[in-house]
Amino acid sequence: MGFRFVFFFFSIAILSTPVISDLILSKVDRKIDLTSQIVRISSTLKVENEGPNVVSEVLLAFPEYQAKNLAYLVCSLNEGKGKSKGSTISLPVEVVHPEGMPPQLTFYSVSLPKGLSKGESLTLDVFAVLTHSLQPFPEEITQADIQLVVFQDSAYFLSPYAIKFQSLNVKLPSPRVESFTKLQKTKLVDSEIKYGPYEDLPAFSYSPIVVHYENNRPFAVAQELLREIEISHWGNLQVTEHYKIVHGGAHNKGEFSRLDYQARPHVRGASSFRRLIAKLPPRAHSVYYRDEIGNISTSHLWGDSRKTVLEIEPRYPMFGGWRTAFTIGYGLPLQEFLFALEGKRFLNFSFGCPMDEVVIDNLILCPQVVLPEGSKDISVAAPFGVKQREEVKYSNLDIAGRPVVVLEKSNVVPEHNQYFQVYYKFNSLSLLREPLMLISGFLFLFITCIVYMHADFSISKSSASYLAKLQLDEVQATIQQVQNIVNRCLAVHDKMDASLRDLSRTGDVQACKAARKVASNLLKDLSKDLKPLLVFLQSSPQAAQIWPKVEELVGKEKEMEEKLMLKHSIVVESYEKKSGGREIENRVASHQQKLTALRQEVDDLLEIIDEFC
Repeated sequence: MGFRFVFFFFSIAILSTPVISDLILSKVDRKIDLTSQIVRISSTLKVENEGPNVVSEVLLAFPEYQAKNLAYLVCSLNEGKGKSKGSTISLPVEVVHPEGMPPQLTFYSVSLPKGLSKGESLTLDVFAVLTHSLQPFPEEITQADIQLVVFQDSAYFLSPYAIKFQSLNVKLPSPRVESFTKLQKTKLVDSEIKYGPYEDLPAFSYSPIVVHYENNRPFAVAQELLREIEISHWGNLQVTEHYKIVHGGAHNKGEFSRLDYQARPHVRGASSFRRLIAKLPPRAHSVYYRDEIGNISTSHLWGDSRKTVLEIEPRYPMFGGWRTAFTIGYGLPLQEFLFALEGKRFLNFSFGCPMDEVVIDNLILCPQVVLPEGSKDISVAAPFGVKQREEVKYSNLDIAGRPVVVLEKSNVVPEHNQYFQVYYKFNSLSLLREPLMLISGFLFLFITCIVYMHADFSISKSSASYLAKLQLDEVQATIQQVQNIVNRCLAVHDKMDASLRDLSRTGDVQACKAARKVASNLLKDLSKDLKPLLVFLQSSPQAAQIWPKVEELVGKEKEMEEKLMLKHSIVVESYEKKSGGREIENRVASHQQKLTALRQEVDDLLEIIDEFC
């Protein structure tokens, strides 16, 4: 797949663009840092007013392809003199839409602390951070290849003001450069490309440059970071972070050889990364690192009174396009992050990701900052714009739920790792709610146990309900006896059928007659045992509902017995007369059909009666 570059030409726009003000940039020093996956641009602008009107703002212009990837922009007033650094004052910056400006540009207005009169000047430091501005080229590489990326910009500082003097330095991670745009006054010194100085350039001057160079730094991109900060006024702050990480560099093609990687990781996996460093707050404790499978042992933790460093290593090295998901969590002492001010409490915690050089596409400080139950009058103070909403989370012993402040921001870079504050009111007496609930619950449990152990809940043996229960139990036991006798009768029937099968095989008529005689005697004995049980069921009010089914069951079994005896006699008599097999089957066919139907009816009745028991 080829790579397509986007360039902007403003020659037509310049002819029709009105003069914004009489400001000029007498000197512009620009430095672009390309040593990681994040592009950092530092510009020092010396602004002068040559017109009669007082100017209160300075416009900064970004081409569209940079504006959509602009993650962080800060502008400060440098009050130092000469080479001394001096103090800096951050200035308000906002997006504006000046009339008559080229539509391919996005403008930001920097508000000055005081108007700039004719002949006056000031120095502005502009710091911009861009994400996803380095494009892998080629877009797919093998395990053994190095990663090459492309960056595009302008050798001239794009500005709506004329520039008297400017220069540009592009810093690279290594001296290896595949190619770069060569203009007048361009040179490569070690790992730095220098453009300029250029003098007397009109507004909106633009000279596209492209740098194609080696960059094997980790391109770790968190597609989503879900971060939860839970406050417990009992002295602990619990932080849980869920990561979905992808390698955002050139995609790996071909097979992966772990043997080659282990032997020469810097050669056979130069574009990959196998570990990330998380800088946690001091005195972090109970640190864990796990994924969906479980705890991951490939991690190291060390620290002192000033820092805690967690080195985490995924289960496999990360090549271009590969993904992983994991969770880290740790506890912190509450007194170092929660403070009191004017009747309120406020949490002072750092925003962003604790891992260096990780770009976060979508951050949810699902942050939940999770406040204690009973918190109210909640407000948030952040050093940059974030989306904010409130939710409710329920935990152990919660009644109304815990307020949750959810902060959302996309395109987050390490520069966003600044402190934010969550203010809320909380009544200290609410701390006693959960202990009192526990004490009350255990007290109620103990009282209930004492009452249960000393109270008599047994049913009187003379009560009508107790007697009715006894009668029902006796009826159910009797029905079970009836079922057992019927099942024994059915077993005798099966033995008689078996004797007929033996007769067809051996032709021994006498043995078959003897088997029928034994079966007849057994059935008579079972019938005698069944009579008193039926008499009891017929007379018991508790069996009135099931008695018709029991009576029908016994009747069907008797009818089966008669049919079976008749079938048996016919078969034996036919064998004595030396009748053929086909003739015997024809004589007993109707009887056999009736026996099969009766057996099915008996089985159905047994199931119905069994449900009653």
